[in-house]
Amino acid sequence: MALATDGRPDPDQLLDQIRGAEARATQGRLRIYFGASAGVGKTYAMLATAQRELAAGRDVVVGVIETHGRGDTAAQLAGLPSLPLKEVPYRGRVLGEFDLDAALARRPQILLVDELAHANVEGSRHPKRWQDVNELLEAGIEVWTALNVQHLESLNGTVGAITGVRVHETVPDTVLDRADEIILVDVTPDELLTRLKAGKVYLPQQAERAAQNFFRKGNLIALREIALRRTAERVEDDVRHYRVQQSQGPQPVWNTSGSLLVGVDELEGAEQTVRAAARLAGQLNARWLATYVETPRLQRLPSAERDRILAVLKLAEEMGAITSVLAGDDIAAELLKLARQQNCATVVLGRPRRRPRWRAPLARRVADAAPELDLVEVGRSPASRRLPSALPREVEDDTPPGLPRRWLRYATALAVSVLTAVLATPLIGWFDLANIVMLFLLGVVGVAVKLGRGPAALSAVLNVAAFDYFFVPPRFSFAVSDVQYLLTFAVMLAVGLLTGQLTAGLRFQARITAGRERRARSLFELTRELSSALQSQQVAEIGEAAVRASFGGQVRVLLSDADDHLPAPPELPPGFDLAVADWAFRNGQPAGLATSTLSASAWHYLPLKAPMRIRGVLALQPAQARWLLIPEQLQQLDTLARQIAIAQERVHYVEVAQQALVQMESESLRSALLASISHDVRTPLTALIGLAESLRASRPALDAEQDRMAQAITDEARQLHTLVSNLLDMARLQSGAVKLRSDWQSVEEVVGAAIRLAAPALAGRPVQVQLPAELPLVEFDATLMERVLVNLLENAAKYGQPPIEVHAGVEPQALWITVRDHGPGLPAAMRGREQALFDTFTRGERESATPGMGLGLAIARAIVEAHHGQITATDLSQRGGGAEFTLRLPRGTPPAIDPTE
Repeated sequence: MALATDGRPDPDQLLDQIRGAEARATQGRLRIYFGASAGVGKTYAMLATAQRELAAGRDVVVGVIETHGRGDTAAQLAGLPSLPLKEVPYRGRVLGEFDLDAALARRPQILLVDELAHANVEGSRHPKRWQDVNELLEAGIEVWTALNVQHLESLNGTVGAITGVRVHETVPDTVLDRADEIILVDVTPDELLTRLKAGKVYLPQQAERAAQNFFRKGNLIALREIALRRTAERVEDDVRHYRVQQSQGPQPVWNTSGSLLVGVDELEGAEQTVRAAARLAGQLNARWLATYVETPRLQRLPSAERDRILAVLKLAEEMGAITSVLAGDDIAAELLKLARQQNCATVVLGRPRRRPRWRAPLARRVADAAPELDLVEVGRSPASRRLPSALPREVEDDTPPGLPRRWLRYATALAVSVLTAVLATPLIGWFDLANIVMLFLLGVVGVAVKLGRGPAALSAVLNVAAFDYFFVPPRFSFAVSDVQYLLTFAVMLAVGLLTGQLTAGLRFQARITAGRERRARSLFELTRELSSALQSQQVAEIGEAAVRASFGGQVRVLLSDADDHLPAPPELPPGFDLAVADWAFRNGQPAGLATSTLSASAWHYLPLKAPMRIRGVLALQPAQARWLLIPEQLQQLDTLARQIAIAQERVHYVEVAQQALVQMESESLRSALLASISHDVRTPLTALIGLAESLRASRPALDAEQDRMAQAITDEARQLHTLVSNLLDMARLQSGAVKLRSDWQSVEEVVGAAIRLAAPALAGRPVQVQLPAELPLVEFDATLMERVLVNLLENAAKYGQPPIEVHAGVEPQALWITVRDHGPGLPAAMRGREQALFDTFTRGERESATPGMGLGLAIARAIVEAHHGQITATDLSQRGGGAEFTLRLPRGTPPAIDPTE
């Protein structure tokens, strides 16, 4: 963040601080107990502190705490009030989850929520516990929580590569960054391994496995280093923010982080300075910044020179620097302000080629003003490669519209001097010469305001000469009859030059301030407009208008569709490359104009990064391509893109919530309707089947035709009864009303019972059963598993050809059962998406004479998944014909059988 040249804070920085203060005033505080791995004592330290706070009279409540069987941790819970866990049914079991609504209703001063990276049970309000914590903070509740370093999203891959264990529960880094307090809980690897062996981390069986895998000493050392570094980065940010907020004037640099600041100048070889600073920062493993201070003199450089400076800044950014462009009259003062604000203890400067005699070199001025800084001067290699421009050749020579050429500005200054002399000539007989001088001074001021410093200096010299020649006696001569006029000339020239200098400086500062105000206003207007957008099309239109107002040119906002693809716009503008836009979308990196990827493109493509995923691409062809090389302009564009992405993500989740609500209501209505119909239809069907069977058994006996009709009535009624039963079962399964009655069962008995129950549907078709002699017992609900096998056998009888085969076998973690037929195989439309067969009301053939409603396989999948198993379909039409359905059930450890009983 830069300061204005008059010492006042940057308006952008003040605006950010005000917004942050307003947000913090309404939100609760977040404290994170951070550690390298499980077992370092995060939960114990959190509970111990909570006990002290409770004793001090604060309202402390335990929301959820995971003790993992640790006795000392459980002992710290004594006396702490706790919220009861919410019972959530999940796959036939009841799990205890953190009750968010109860916590919001209780509203304690401090709420303890352990395991920040925990994934909530399906159907919870938020999929992750850290999202529950965010809602608590928004409600103004202070939250204490615990987090391991391997659960940070940015470090997940690094930790996985080190330990060989992939952690699936992660937390975005922004959660850690927004924490008000981070308390590092640390122990040495040897001490942690000792605690592991003593059973203070995991139970004995778990501890043995952990010691062989995750808890190896090398892993723990690496994790400890990562945790310490991540905490140090956060502390460094805290120090920097504190210095900015508490700054009441010049402050000495605190050499706590070793950060570097490199000053980029306009001289040849500036890229060598950047490369040297990058090497030094790499050796020190330190953060480094690169900045260019633009003074009024440097602003008048030719376009090619300004492009070269911007190319050096872009090189620094590619090498890992944080870049910025500052504005001010004194380069040394601006560098010093930035070094103190960012706490940079070392300043790297390029060595000047020649030192002006009338002014000390830049390094000397910085050293005199801040003796606590370390200064490094880098030599300029004459063989240094000149950096190419980051812009395509066809856009390199563009010049901002509205700025007159240099010769035209000086010609205008000459014309103003002539006009002033002409207008003042008739006033010689009416006004004293002292008053006429004021007219010439007024002309100098006007030229300075409109045309700048150089034309103002020319106007001052010309006006002095014109006043002497045309108005001072003897007229029409540069001779002076009165010596006092020499003082008039000197004062007039000095006032003119000083006025021009001050006016040009004010114009420079006014332009910088106007740019900052314009950027802040555009962000405010965009945020206000996006807050009322309810559709994706509105987000795109508002975003395009905001970017066009800031950068001009052509703008396109392409939003991803429901399948996470980037659709092509109806009309492609000239030069727009959809392939480059798709690359930026897929890779999450800018591409095109003014980037290092496909830079020959005439458009700049920026991915729309939202907190959860990339939501599209912002494509821009600016009015001035050079603007994309200025760090402040790129930051503005990135901020606009992020606001658009966040708004699109908000609209997306509003649509998802609406669809989920409609789907839930539809499913509830359908389940209620199916259950009602099923109950009302089953009773008359049962009566119809009984009457038909009684009719066949009546005396005298029915003739052959009547008996055939009665049998047909019975068969059709039974089929209809089966369909209705399937409807009722599907409604019960979807509503969660089915409770498993699991026990250790024999697979052979269940298979035999299923074949007997499916006999009417098999209609004499042979079933070949091949089961190993020693199949283990498996824990499941026998009645429901018989239903699964019956549905698979009926499906094979309907759509396949005999023989029907039933096989079973065991794997290390599962037992599998397959049902295969030798028919035509799966329908062609289902090949490649076999799991769609298990969707509700899905049939192999939409129009078929085979009776059924497409519920048998859906019921089978629901029952198998309730047992934590899996069912799949395989097409075997290319391998002997037929279709094969395989279900896998998890194996457990069956109870020991006492042979004496």
